[in-house]
Amino acid sequence: MGRRKVLEGLERGLLSQPWRGVVVHATDLLKLPTRAAAALLAVGPPVALAGVTSLALHGISAADEREIHVMVPYSRRIRSRAGLVVHQGGFCDEDVVEIDGLPMFVLDRALADFLCDGDKRGAFSAVDEAMRGLPADHLGKLREHVRARLTDRRDRRGIHRALMLLDLATGKAESPPESVLRLIVVEAGFPVPEPQHQITTIDGRKLYVFDMAWPSRQIALEYDGYAAHEERREYDLERDERMAARGWITIRAEAADLRDPSRLLSELRGAFSRRSGRVA
Repeated sequence: MGRRKVLEGLERGLLSQPWRGVVVHATDLLKLPTRAAAALLAVGPPVALAGVTSLALHGISAADEREIHVMVPYSRRIRSRAGLVVHQGGFCDEDVVEIDGLPMFVLDRALADFLCDGDKRGAFSAVDEAMRGLPADHLGKLREHVRARLTDRRDRRGIHRALMLLDLATGKAESPPESVLRLIVVEAGFPVPEPQHQITTIDGRKLYVFDMAWPSRQIALEYDGYAAHEERREYDLERDERMAARGWITIRAEAADLRDPSRLLSELRGAFSRRSGRVA
């Protein structure tokens, strides 16, 4: 384009400069692949997209993609800057895969790093989502590969937490909030709930599916996303009444309960108390 046209484009807002030395079309700045490509150019090789950014590019919706995370070898001294987080670490060719021309960490490496370094809820939601829909053997292999990555990790910080989150993940949560809800109740000391618990008729037909449940105590926990709950309110109330007639206690959680779970946990403790369940 030439220096003059680039400067004109920046002045008119047609172009944007996210980091020094890199210019992109302003209309593309909200696109993750564009920002990722710009970050790679700003840092220069050898470099790979890492952590939450690589997870988002692998299609993990639970990954927060506002900042771009990259990793460079220990030998490079590159500073982070606004919107661009630079990590130093070791990686080899086998750790990196190229998708749409962008070098990024393979899924198991990205998950292992995020489980150790990322926000706990975000990390658990990400690994749960990565497992979703996988056949049992593939899910088992992914778990094994992530565990091996954790075992071989040079930086031992966060390993204990990462292994706990990995063991708790099932891949059965239907949304990241359901994963977060599962983590909340377990960390509060309740027994690990069974995800996607089916209620069947006498002849074995599927009647209902609870988001998570403690079948031995007949306690169920349901997450109501706002839009879905508004459309299904009457149906859900009718279902809760039918399940109450079968001896079930159904507790419902909403988005506000993920921010402040005190109401939810109090109601859940009351349900366990009525069923003579002991909470650690």
